[in-house]
Amino acid sequence: MAQSRSTLGVLTVLIILAVLAGGIWWRLRPPPEEEEEAAELANLSEEAGEVVESVREQFNTELPQPVTGVTAVQDTLWISVTAKGRAEAFREARLTARVSGIVSEVSVRENQTVVGEQAVVRIDTTEYALEVATREAALRKAEADYRTRVLFDEELEDPAVRERRAILARAQMGLDQAEVEYRRARMQLDKTVVRAPFGGRVANLKVVAGQFVREGEELLTVVDIDPIKVAVEVLATEVVHLDEGRAASLVFTAFPGQTFTGRIETINPVVDPLTNTARVTVHIANRDGRIKPGMYAEADLEAQQFPDRILVPKTAIRETDDRRYFLFVVEDGRAKWRYVTPGLENAYYVEITEHSETDMVAAGEVVLVDGHQMLPHDAAVELVEDPEAAGGRPTR
Repeated sequence: MAQSRSTLGVLTVLIILAVLAGGIWWRLRPPPEEEEEAAELANLSEEAGEVVESVREQFNTELPQPVTGVTAVQDTLWISVTAKGRAEAFREARLTARVSGIVSEVSVRENQTVVGEQAVVRIDTTEYALEVATREAALRKAEADYRTRVLFDEELEDPAVRERRAILARAQMGLDQAEVEYRRARMQLDKTVVRAPFGGRVANLKVVAGQFVREGEELLTVVDIDPIKVAVEVLATEVVHLDEGRAASLVFTAFPGQTFTGRIETINPVVDPLTNTARVTVHIANRDGRIKPGMYAEADLEAQQFPDRILVPKTAIRETDDRRYFLFVVEDGRAKWRYVTPGLENAYYVEITEHSETDMVAAGEVVLVDGHQMLPHDAAVELVEDPEAAGGRPTR
C-alpha cells in the first residue's frame, strides 16, 4: 500500500513538471509569422546558393564557355550608299483594242503567265470576215477584167510596150485598188485577235466576254517582272561613287528581315534639281514573282572600295568604359583580350588598322562574335554555332 502511494506521488510530480515545461515552451516559442519567415529565408538561402554556384560556373575561367567565332579576313571593304526605291516591271505594255466590236473570248486571268504572241483577247470576227469576203470578190472581178483587157498583149513584140499597157490596164480595171482594199480587210480581221507582245504576267484585266469595246480602249496590261527593276533615288553627292555592274542589297518592306541581291544596271546622268537626286536602276532576279511592281525597298549600293584591309564582323568589337575598343581572339582554346583600333566600316564589317598603342589582328585568326560579352581575359572557350542553345550567354 505504501509503495502504491509512493508511485502515485512520483507520477503526480512528473505530470506537474510536464505541464510547467509546456507552459514555458508556449510562452517562449516564436510566433507563426516568424516561423514562416524563417522557412522562406531557408529557401532563399538554398536558391541563392544555386545562383552563386551557377555564376561561379559561368565565370570560371577553366570551364569552357560556349561562344561563336568568325575568321578575320583580308579583303576589299565596300562602303555602301543607302537609298530608298520602288520596284518597277522590267517591261510593261498596255494592250488596247485595235478594232471595235464585241469581245468574244478572254483567255487569260490576272497574274497568269503568258508567252510572246499568245492570244489573250478575241473580238467577234463576223463583221470583219464579211468585209474580207467582199473585198476578195471585188479583187477577183478586177483580176478578171484585167486579164480580159490584156488578153492579146502577148502578141506585142516590144516588152516595154507590153509593160506600159499592163500598168495602164491594172489602173483602169481597178486591180491595184482592189488588192489594197483586200489587204486592208485582212489586216482588220487579224486585229480582232489581241496578242501578248512578250512573255510576262497579266495585270489590270479590264474586259469580259460579251463586252463591247471601241478601238483604242484599254483591255489589259502585260508585265515582265523577271528580272524586276528597282528605281532608287540617290543623292547627287553620293551617286558619283557608284558604277554600273556593282552589287546591290535590298530589303523590301513587304519582306522584313529578308535581303535580296542584284546589280546596278544603269545610272541616270541627269540630277533632278528639285530633289537633288539621280535615278539608279537595280535589276533583281524574280523567278517566283514574289516582288511586285510598286513595292518599296531600302537599298545598299556598293560605292567606294578599299582593297587589302583586315576585316572582322562589327559584332566582334567591344567598347570599354573609357571608350577603348577591344575584341577576343581565340588562341589555344582561350579567349585573349586585344585592344584594337577600328577604321572604316560598313553595315557588316569593320576594318582593323595598325596603331602603335594597340594590337593588330591577322587574317585567318578567329575572333569571337557571340557569347563573349561577359568573358574575362584568358577564359577557356568552346566554339559553337549557337551559344544560347549550348547553355552560354548570347551577346545579342
